Amino acid sequence: MENNAQLIASCEAKAQQWLSPAFDEETRKAVKEMLDNEDKTELIECFYKDLEFGTGGLRGIMGAGSNRMNVYTVGMATQGFANYLKKNFAQRSEISVVVCHDCRNNSRLYAETVANIFSANGIKAYLFDDMRPTPECSFAIRHLGCQAGVNVTASHNPREYNGYKAYWEDGAQVLAPHDTGIIDEVNKVSIDDVKFAGNPALIEIIGEEVDRVYLEKIKEICIDPAVIERQKNLKIVYTPLHGTGMTMIPRSLKFWGFENVHCVEEQMLKSGDFPTVVSPNPENGEALTLALRDAKAMDADIVMASDPDADRVGMACKNDKGEWILINGNQTCLLFLYYIITNRKAMNKMQKGDFIVKTIVTTEVIKKIADKQQIEMRDCYTGFKWIAREIAISEGKQQYIGGGEESYGFLAQDFVRDKDAVSACSLLAEICAYAKDQGKTLYDLLMDVYMEYGFSRETTINVVKPGKSGADEIKQMMTNFRNNPPQEIGGSKVVVCKDYQTLELTQADGSKQPIDMPTTSNVLQWFCEDETKISVRPSGTEPKIKFYIEIKDNDMTSAQQYEDCMKKADAKVEAIKKSLNI
Repeated sequence: MENNAQLIASCEAKAQQWLSPAFDEETRKAVKEMLDNEDKTELIECFYKDLEFGTGGLRGIMGAGSNRMNVYTVGMATQGFANYLKKNFAQRSEISVVVCHDCRNNSRLYAETVANIFSANGIKAYLFDDMRPTPECSFAIRHLGCQAGVNVTASHNPREYNGYKAYWEDGAQVLAPHDTGIIDEVNKVSIDDVKFAGNPALIEIIGEEVDRVYLEKIKEICIDPAVIERQKNLKIVYTPLHGTGMTMIPRSLKFWGFENVHCVEEQMLKSGDFPTVVSPNPENGEALTLALRDAKAMDADIVMASDPDADRVGMACKNDKGEWILINGNQTCLLFLYYIITNRKAMNKMQKGDFIVKTIVTTEVIKKIADKQQIEMRDCYTGFKWIAREIAISEGKQQYIGGGEESYGFLAQDFVRDKDAVSACSLLAEICAYAKDQGKTLYDLLMDVYMEYGFSRETTINVVKPGKSGADEIKQMMTNFRNNPPQEIGGSKVVVCKDYQTLELTQADGSKQPIDMPTTSNVLQWFCEDETKISVRPSGTEPKIKFYIEIKDNDMTSAQQYEDCMKKADAKVEAIKKSLNI
């Protein structure tokens, strides 16, 4: 009880500071109510720590308090970011930033707050006139020659959340050494340091003039315009899930030449309440319910959904029985890269040195395609800032032609440095048109890939361990796996172990070799004799440990065998769970 009393006393002391005139009346009233309430649960939740500015920025529940997203926590983060920019670019006569936001409640307010603070610090802010996709923020930073950017978004989190993504001058999310440099500056800031009163002369509203150039650049990604012309009536159902995709994706599809795009009417309503979905995440089948309803009604060829900040795309298509099925992130990435490689070659667009990128937890079938087609493929850590890094280190020397990850993110171009659902939806429609041109569906195309390169089934298992004891348990699990690595998993011998914490690869005979990566990461991977791949890592943002399982089957010679392969793979997953005790 004493510890609890100490915690309450510490939260009360912190909350008292939020009753000062530095905070608005509404905030002071909310804090006063928490202090007066006998039940201290809300007070503790809102004040037991400061909302942490991490390597990607901020993300949290909206409300009053130091551990919540509000104009004050956003303000302190922006003041720290501004201080860092002024130190880092001290030699420049003008520092400029792009400020963008999504559809969420308070996003416009936070974006205007960010622009005001930058301008009050003598930094020019290009503020979008309304919500825009995350990738357009990345594009605008490069297009306008800015030194940084901020996008106010919580991506696909539940409705009560908002967030703040920090970008650097290359249009990518911030990497070392700037990530820790910004964090250090943010941590020095108190509320009294924040310059909230903006300088209107240094805020420029942008919109259509950037949209147009962005869409024109995306159109250049199109590999085979003739196939789109032949299949311009392809029946597409699209939903933005109430988010920013509605501003750009239907326009881009039309610009590419697709004339039969149906947008889900109820979800073309801009709303931070996401009234028609439980969760605005295209990874969840439930989010596509209304799109599938419309697709069945009009006998569509493809269903596409972008998340609220339009950087990720989920899709569904019909299988060989005419039933609508969801295509997972690994399969989507696989189809993108298969098509890009195959058709760039067919159209004589492939150049010497062209390369693709995938994350280490994404399907290894991509590697098989790249090897067979003699295209360089690079593996990187999870997160698009690492794909952006690969583009940056080869800039001017080699051409990046596509890259993606298992969590529904894809980037088909290098003029954006974050995942991009606007270009991905347009390219996906082209792939669907290409398949239809041959009398096939996207499902048929996926079966073709499996028949040529081997079947693959990917499953992610999240083991949730809440609280301090859970965090300790997760840490212990990783230690145990490192000290006692499995010799066999699910009945197959482990032949290679990769530890990204020590950057060491260990063969079955005990011989070791270094792994070439830019930094260490708390990830373990095991590769088995039967080509099973298992990756394990603790989540950086939630109290869970994640297991990514990939199971291969090279005996699939016809599409009819797909379901049997899936059943065998599911049985194998159960055997793996038993082996790893999860």
